[in-house]
Amino acid sequence: MQTTIATLSTRSDAHAANFAPVVASLEGVSKSYGDIQALRNVNFSVHAGQVVALLGPNGAGKTTAVKLFLGLIQPDSGKARVFNGDPVNPANRMRAGAMLQVGKVPETLRVREHIDLFSSYYPAPMPLEEVLAAAGLEKLRDRKFGDLSGGQRQRTLFALAICGNPDLLFLDEPTVGLDVEARRSLWEGIRQLVDRGRTVVLTTHYLEEADALADRIAVINRGTIIAEGTPAEIKSQTSGKRIRCVTEVSLATVLQIPGVSAAKQDREALEIHAVEAEPVVRALLALDPKLSELEITTAGLEEAFLALTQADSNDRNN
Repeated sequence: MQTTIATLSTRSDAHAANFAPVVASLEGVSKSYGDIQALRNVNFSVHAGQVVALLGPNGAGKTTAVKLFLGLIQPDSGKARVFNGDPVNPANRMRAGAMLQVGKVPETLRVREHIDLFSSYYPAPMPLEEVLAAAGLEKLRDRKFGDLSGGQRQRTLFALAICGNPDLLFLDEPTVGLDVEARRSLWEGIRQLVDRGRTVVLTTHYLEEADALADRIAVINRGTIIAEGTPAEIKSQTSGKRIRCVTEVSLATVLQIPGVSAAKQDREALEIHAVEAEPVVRALLALDPKLSELEITTAGLEEAFLALTQADSNDRNN
């Protein structure tokens, strides 16, 4: 299966976005680790000035894609390109920043010392105060890395990823371990970078994060991109409704109602997912006239993600 991502900016005129330059791409890339095929003939392009989120289950191939873009590993076949060149080219590396899932730095250096050190590697780094503000580290500048909490360490690693003022930023699960306030602060830092014309490739398990930040989303499963589009387009691919109600109708019976794609017990209520709500609600009322606490909402990105990955896995298993 070969899928091409055409990433169009939603931050500016859509027609103009068609002509935004490609800053990173995978061209027919496959990559295996022994018997495990991490990527399968993937075509994936990232256009300048947007946030592109890669979503997928554990082991789907997200981190492998990021490592290919950074030149940390090489594809078995196909090409990884950054700024229309080899990712290992020093000039291209100077224009990219990265925050990977596993990052280690000396614990005895203070936050500002780490930023000063990393900034010295780049020709035109961001000013220290801007980096501290973007990462929410102003009050921690003199704290030793070893004395930071897990979330504070994540914010420091984010600061090191952006201090070189990169044109292209790779963030691999950047908000793991952050509380809600810190996560949203980091989101704001990412938005500010994109508003300044930077490009961000983001992998995350937080679907709310992808929905809030991404201009484009690519869903990857078992090494293949199975869906792509704006958050709204991804959700529309499995467009449907979430129905929540208290009923005496059994879960097994609900699952047999035409149009019901999934259902589960949630405390005293049933949560039902369906393409169209009205026929399902009529069927429920016919079975249980005393049905109560009925709520109908539009299905979100989480439902779309689960439906897409489950459908893809079922297709491959059949």
